[in-house]
Amino acid sequence: MFDGYGSGVADSPNERTRGDARVAPKQRSVPEHDTFRRLLDAVAAGAMSVDEALAYCGPVDGDDGLSYAELDHLRRERTGFGEVVYCPGKSDEQIASIVDRLAARSPVVVATRATASNYEAVRAVVTDAVYDADARIIAVERAPTERVGLVAVVSAGTADRPVAAEAAVALDLMGNAVARVEDVGVAGLHRVLGHVGALRSANVVVVVAGMEGALPSVVAGLTDRPIVAVPTSVGYGASFGGLAALLTMLNACATGVTVTNIDGGFAAACAASRINHLAALAAGAPAR
Repeated sequence: MFDGYGSGVADSPNERTRGDARVAPKQRSVPEHDTFRRLLDAVAAGAMSVDEALAYCGPVDGDDGLSYAELDHLRRERTGFGEVVYCPGKSDEQIASIVDRLAARSPVVVATRATASNYEAVRAVVTDAVYDADARIIAVERAPTERVGLVAVVSAGTADRPVAAEAAVALDLMGNAVARVEDVGVAGLHRVLGHVGALRSANVVVVVAGMEGALPSVVAGLTDRPIVAVPTSVGYGASFGGLAALLTMLNACATGVTVTNIDGGFAAACAASRINHLAALAAGAPAR
């Protein structure tokens, strides 16, 4: 793997120990020309593709002709998935132009928190765009991605469905096999117990819940898989727009629970996708 700071950090004579723990030394600054030399050496050795090397060099893609946006066409090479459009705060015309430019150079384009009006504007210029109203996602998928591994998306109640749908649809577009488990909140605990098989066969479980937000703790006590918990803004006054669920999840007594922001279905998908792809790769699935 390319390391712009050079190799041999673990064996540095400056390394110190504190008890049994190894403490990394402070990094020295590295001249820019040294970083570029290592990039070129990595390309010459076949350890890095030209596109990957370019991704370390910053924007090199030319002008997309948009005064309000500088698009990151190399994000897929750096992170495994392309730039995603967040629709709120943008006009219909801006969203349509951005999706159009991205779709010209990327096999999969995603726009989140989109409205029907946003979609109509996009479809006028990108005719193969599709819209999932539950997930509020506009998608263009011109080269279908192989779906690997398995991510379970579990939601507590029907009111949590939009956030769960956002996570599930985003996961699908990122190349993950997805299983949905819906309406299994803790008020009827027997419901989630009927899905233990799915919880234990997935590589990672996304759990979406509002109200008091107790479901992730329950699920984490039923499986050894990592849990990505998503608090939703569903609930009455004292839920404080999802804050109560967020605090419950952050204070979960069950282990293995990581928590996203309130209503963060897309954020959960990003984290779960990376976990799932690493697990699938370890099991022999082809790399992205």
